[in-house]
Amino acid sequence: MPTAPGSTPAPRLNPSPNALPPLWFVAPEGFFALPIAATPEERTERARSFVRELYSRGDSNIWEPAAPYYEAIAEMVGAAGLSYAAMGLFSAADDATDGTPLTDEPVRHEPSDGVVQCAFTVGIVQTDHGDDTDVVAQGILTALSGDPYNDAVWLDLPCGPAVSCISVREYRLNPEMTATGEETKLLTGQIQVHVPFPTGPYTAVFTLHTASMEHWASVYRLMSALLQTVSFTDPLEAMPEEPA
Repeated sequence: MPTAPGSTPAPRLNPSPNALPPLWFVAPEGFFALPIAATPEERTERARSFVRELYSRGDSNIWEPAAPYYEAIAEMVGAAGLSYAAMGLFSAADDATDGTPLTDEPVRHEPSDGVVQCAFTVGIVQTDHGDDTDVVAQGILTALSGDPYNDAVWLDLPCGPAVSCISVREYRLNPEMTATGEETKLLTGQIQVHVPFPTGPYTAVFTLHTASMEHWASVYRLMSALLQTVSFTDPLEAMPEEPA
């Protein structure tokens, strides 16, 4: 699958090709995909690779106990019906002064520079529609717009129509959950994009959630760039053949 600079291809999402239609997209640099897999053996192998990538400066003392933990999380995520889940970790230094998106070629920074965190998931849900994606997108837009706390808008993506919904929520954290021992508030933002399959009757739901609200503009650009790569056909098949 073709990739943008500093990006890596997400795997074919559905582990059971006969159960769900295929979907492709490019995962930006800094996304660490959880080891969702169809079998325990495959999850174990992916978990081992995952922790080595996530804790690239670690060693077996970190990797060995961490792998079963993330394997269990991946099992729960897969059981919940999600096809893809990833942790996004980026240096805050990438977003310091010039407005450059976080999807540019990465530069190595130290954790002391600050870290932007987000959680990204993709689910494929069955919806009652045919091949008229405009109709289903219009229905989704109407439903989401009914909540006054949602900012729902229509999107025209390269792969077809979609609906984006942005919501911001504030949570109260109990004193035992905070570093200061005092009750505090946590502000979080979520971008959720519904993309109907042109073949029906499924809709892909992309969700990006973050508590790094001071870097919201960059997180938003990150999601926008990712959505431009969504495809319902194999991008490799669409690429022109190189001349002999």
